[in-house]
Amino acid sequence: MNEPRRRSGGRRERPTGPVGPPQRPWQLYRRPIEPTRIVSDDELESIHLASLEVLSTVGMDFLHPKALELWTEAGAKIDGERVRLDPELVLDLISTVPSEFTMHAPDPQYDLKIGGDNVVFTSVASAPNYVDRQGGRRMGNQEDFRTLLKLCQQLNIVQSHGGYPVEPVDIHSSIRHLEATRDILTLSPKAVSVYSLGAQRNIDCLEMVRIVRGLTDEQLDTHPIVHSVINVSSPLRLDTPMLEGILQYSARNQVIIVTPFTLAGAMAPVTVAGAVVQQNAEALAGIAFTQLVRQGAPAIYGGFTSNVDMQSGAPAFGTPEYIQSAMLGGQLARRYGFPYRSSNVCAANTLDVQAGYESTFALWGAIMGGANVVYHGAGWMEGGLHASPEKMVIDGDLLQMVATFLQPLVVDDATLALDAIAEVGPGGHHFGTQHTQDRYRDAFYRPMISDWRNFETWDEAGRPTSYDHAERVMNDLLATYEQPPMEDAVRAELDDFVDRRIAEGGIATDF
Repeated sequence: MNEPRRRSGGRRERPTGPVGPPQRPWQLYRRPIEPTRIVSDDELESIHLASLEVLSTVGMDFLHPKALELWTEAGAKIDGERVRLDPELVLDLISTVPSEFTMHAPDPQYDLKIGGDNVVFTSVASAPNYVDRQGGRRMGNQEDFRTLLKLCQQLNIVQSHGGYPVEPVDIHSSIRHLEATRDILTLSPKAVSVYSLGAQRNIDCLEMVRIVRGLTDEQLDTHPIVHSVINVSSPLRLDTPMLEGILQYSARNQVIIVTPFTLAGAMAPVTVAGAVVQQNAEALAGIAFTQLVRQGAPAIYGGFTSNVDMQSGAPAFGTPEYIQSAMLGGQLARRYGFPYRSSNVCAANTLDVQAGYESTFALWGAIMGGANVVYHGAGWMEGGLHASPEKMVIDGDLLQMVATFLQPLVVDDATLALDAIAEVGPGGHHFGTQHTQDRYRDAFYRPMISDWRNFETWDEAGRPTSYDHAERVMNDLLATYEQPPMEDAVRAELDDFVDRRIAEGGIATDF
């Protein structure tokens, strides 16, 4: 098999990011510690068996004739659109899901390892609104969409796009996938997420990423180059667009992230255990279907169970229940040998202490729950109703802290520092020792936005807040952005495809 051509021609050094705010260099991350087990093995088995009972007795609706045809051929019990699955069938199908695989980016330098003890961070996705400090709240548009893409590229810690960071609603829906995906591919060569919103959109987006990566059509089947989230319409229903995504993408060996959206007390039982039983049943059914479409196709178990405010019905995120369900979802994914997806989320309306503590706790649940892919890693606000560039910077700091935490703790003669301790002795200090001087530049994590000056050094005119720092860093990152190179022939082929599909009208819509 021929190697795919490089996006920009000759070999380049691995990206290190702009000069400016302190950042960790681009790199891949691995979890050096065991994820948290939140329930006993017996309790986990009870949830597993309860989920299989739900699928065999209650069943799940599959709203697509091709899906029903495939399930019938596999021996499932079909009643209209309701599919009931024997436990043996489910377990047999899911046994072929790969536990680890490579996610190929448009530029091979950004390829990712998924599964095992690997950890990947994505940007915010799917927000309908955009909020920044200067312009306030507004509906998503292409200019703000591009701003977030540039920030995603500038922040080394954001390793993959999660979809559209904000929905560019000023582009007509018939051609939005064409224009938006072209923007993603030309403004940032990191790994690509695409939406499953109909067969032709799926085909178009896969073709665009194929062009930029430089693959033949045959090579697609050995190179996962897009990942797509398939949301279950909880409770217990997979609709036509989502199933079309599995049918199109799993058939081409592309990555499907099956993610039930189970809000305890609303679309799922009010208890964490009951909500996760339903989440697990829905995830198992969706993942089993990916293997029915193509044995061995890459799939990821997505956990997105949280609770609602029982006074208003509004979704809540970063809550204790969210953390519990994130850890429990990870424990289940490990039981089956699946890669696991969780999220960095909050319900705060502005950049305040609520945004900070909810995101911090959501991240803790994801990381300690064993997430391999942390979705909505940077920029998510208001329960997903708006994306914020300043929050993207703050989350970038949080993710860098997590990444530093994930570095293995080195214990050897040099780090034990017995010579330095003896040199200083009682009552001294370590600022001037050779041990400190050899390490002071990289000794500790340096934040992008925190102000570590003493209070006494503040002046009356300027006492910057985290919002101030985030806005400053955001502007610095945008000012130093440079569009990644792309071969002229590749850009021409991409533009020819997109322009032709736009001229054809894109896809049919009802509005």
